[in-house]
Amino acid sequence: MADATQKPVDKLTFEEALAELEVIVRQLEAGEVELEKSIAIYERGAALKAHCESRLKSAELKVEQIVQGANGPTTEPASFD
Repeated sequence: MADATQKPVDKLTFEEALAELEVIVRQLEAGEVELEKSIAIYERGAALKAHCESRLKSAELKVEQIVQGANGPTTEPASFD
């Protein structure tokens, strides 16, 4: 699945990477992909997963930096519960 039209993983937005990862998961779950292609798309999927996790962590850190308190801007851990 490493064709020349694919963007490098590090150039993808979170949404692009997540959408591509979802396609890969569906392909692998369907079990209709040849072994060699399965390995290639699994590797890309692992890279996409790491990229998405990194982008989420970065977003979380930015949210922590912009939390506003009663006495002005403060830094607090983000809570996504």
